Amino acid sequence: MIRILIAEDQCMVRHGLKMMIETDEELRITGEAKNGKEAVLLCENQDFDIAILDIRMPVMDGLEAARIIHGRWPSITVLMLTTFNDDEYALEALKIGAKGYMLKDGEPEELIRAIRSCLSGGLSLQDSVAAKVLPRLMKQTVMEKVDPSITPRELDIMKRIGEGRSNKEIAEELGLSIGTVKNHITIILDKLELRDRTQIAIYAIKHNVV
Repeated sequence: MIRILIAEDQCMVRHGLKMMIETDEELRITGEAKNGKEAVLLCENQDFDIAILDIRMPVMDGLEAARIIHGRWPSITVLMLTTFNDDEYALEALKIGAKGYMLKDGEPEELIRAIRSCLSGGLSLQDSVAAKVLPRLMKQTVMEKVDPSITPRELDIMKRIGEGRSNKEIAEELGLSIGTVKNHITIILDKLELRDRTQIAIYAIKHNVV
């Protein structure tokens, strides 16, 4: 069982998130808080695998709670879940040590995948967030050569992933089927030993593909 703490000041939203997350039998909400201070207090008395924190909450916001939780209990993975697609918030969260930044308007499956990805050591950013944040994160990074096994078509797809395009948008721009795009992405992940689309985007920016 994966033990999850949720900090969200709106009761109905918190309840909805719990129902949504627990559709996965391995995920269980074992702690609920309505602000960052309560979240920190829960971490003092209970063991959690991951803390899902809203950004804006009364008493103590999610960023401050994330800073404290990551500092005191580094074994607890932190995932930010918010309505704000703001690159400053996202950058601050990642600097603090959060492993993900997801928006509340995403699909339930996206959140569950993000939880699992963060727990397995990945970095989960919603595509629209990644498109804003990754260029700034990688701006100072020394560029490296792209793996020579990557084909020109795969480079085209990597470039568009780095720009935040969806599979549908990539398919339309390149005149491909969505299935073909998905197959290319699977091949790219395998060739570069990457975990997900976010890591492809990071690789594309780091290697000056975008």
